[in-house]
Amino acid sequence: MVRVTALTSPLLLGFDDLERALDKVSKTGADGYPPYNIERIVAEGGEPERLRITLAVAGFSQDQIEVTVEENQLTIRGRQQEDKTREYLHRGIAARQFQRSFLLADGMQVLSADLAQGLLSIDLVRPQPERVVRKIRISARD
Repeated sequence: MVRVTALTSPLLLGFDDLERALDKVSKTGADGYPPYNIERIVAEGGEPERLRITLAVAGFSQDQIEVTVEENQLTIRGRQQEDKTREYLHRGIAARQFQRSFLLADGMQVLSADLAQGLLSIDLVRPQPERVVRKIRISARD
């Protein structure tokens, strides 16, 4: 069976990676934990525009969170160990694990990851490439 997508147009050449990225994003789970924000931080003082991903990770310590980048995928994992020494009368805050992944565009770089007051902030930047116009020489064949 041949799969037809919007990227199969004969005018779109070399977008196979984009199609695979869209497939990967569509297969990610719809779990809403932990909640997150993505914000744009405007360029100031010669620094480029940045993106900041902020995840609400209250209850997780620095050593219980792992941030990795593999190829173009940013993955944040959290693993809490249950404290067996405590006896709960009511347990409304569960010790849970999470994994949240973001697919990054080519050239995106992770600048930093900071944990403060239960919020994990990850700053990203995409250096602006120089615009290059190149003239292609046409060969004549008889």
